[in-house]
Amino acid sequence: MCCRFESYQACKVIKRMIGKVQKFVSEVAVELKKVSWSTRKDLIDATWIVLLSSILLGVFIGMTDFVLSKMLGIIIG
Repeated sequence: MCCRFESYQACKVIKRMIGKVQKFVSEVAVELKKVSWSTRKDLIDATWIVLLSSILLGVFIGMTDFVLSKMLGIIIG
């Protein structure tokens, strides 16, 4: 009895799956060493750009919605 399975075939399948997972994890570790990580300053700058862009887009959409709803109210009203 291998790996608490009655069949030797099931044991081989489990060992093969574990081997594939180990290979995947080791390949991920190798690839992560190749990554060019941003500096803290770059990350903060990019965050500010995203926040500012989101706020400006939100204001633009809000103003457009307000103007169009007022115009529609005048047309219908």
